[in-house]
Amino acid sequence: MDKPEGPTSHDVVARARRLFRTKAVGHTGTLDPFATGLLVLVFGGATRLARWAERHRKIYRAEVRLGSSTDTDDRTGAVLAEQTPASWPGRDAVAAAMAALTGTQLQRPPAYSAKRIAGERSHRLARSGGNPQPEPVEVTVFSFELLEYAPPMLSFRAEVSPGTYVRAMGRDLGERLGVGAHLTGLRRESIGPWRVSDATPLAELSGSEPLLPPRTLVADLPSVALDPAEVLAVGHGRVVPRPGPTSGEAALFDGERLLAVAEAVPSGWHPVVVLA
Repeated sequence: MDKPEGPTSHDVVARARRLFRTKAVGHTGTLDPFATGLLVLVFGGATRLARWAERHRKIYRAEVRLGSSTDTDDRTGAVLAEQTPASWPGRDAVAAAMAALTGTQLQRPPAYSAKRIAGERSHRLARSGGNPQPEPVEVTVFSFELLEYAPPMLSFRAEVSPGTYVRAMGRDLGERLGVGAHLTGLRRESIGPWRVSDATPLAELSGSEPLLPPRTLVADLPSVALDPAEVLAVGHGRVVPRPGPTSGEAALFDGERLLAVAEAVPSGWHPVVVLA
């Protein structure tokens, strides 16, 4: 799906449930209401494979306003501080700050995020007047590219690991430049092999769109073809006893049909999700 600005990711799922006439719909990777772009929907038994889709790198394009920080790290929040320096940082200084924020690092999630603090969602604590401080988490920024710069506005494209908050990247960029910043726009362009250019806009969703097969979600895993006896064993959640790697995961197939995803154990492949 190509999500427009406004609806939540849950709103998109609710519409898909109505149009496709099934309750078994989920998504991989939440997009904030103000964000647009790629949202991968999963149906039926494939909802149990969502976590494998969430492992992929993601590419975003973002617009940032320098000189203004907000409590949500985006334009939907309350302004915390504003400043207009005598001269804005030059393009080289911005590029250097982006380079310093590239690579594996600890990132502080936004206060308005789904991170849990003592069992409570951080955004709920923030909305109730608290001052949540989510613990930093390790993320990887594979690329951080400056696209346009006309102070106080700039745009960038970034490829990031799962769990990376692009809002926090904009915030940290502003802090490193000494002027503060927040995101004014965010669009997800890809998740692993999926591109927003191939997605269906929400307004055009009809419920008759053809769905990709479940194996698409685990196409990067090694494939293991099962014989009839092994198919029966996997259907009952039993280990497939065959030599192989001692770690890692594999997709188990009954002919062309994805039957399960399994993890390697000393005795063979142990099914962790069985689809049928």
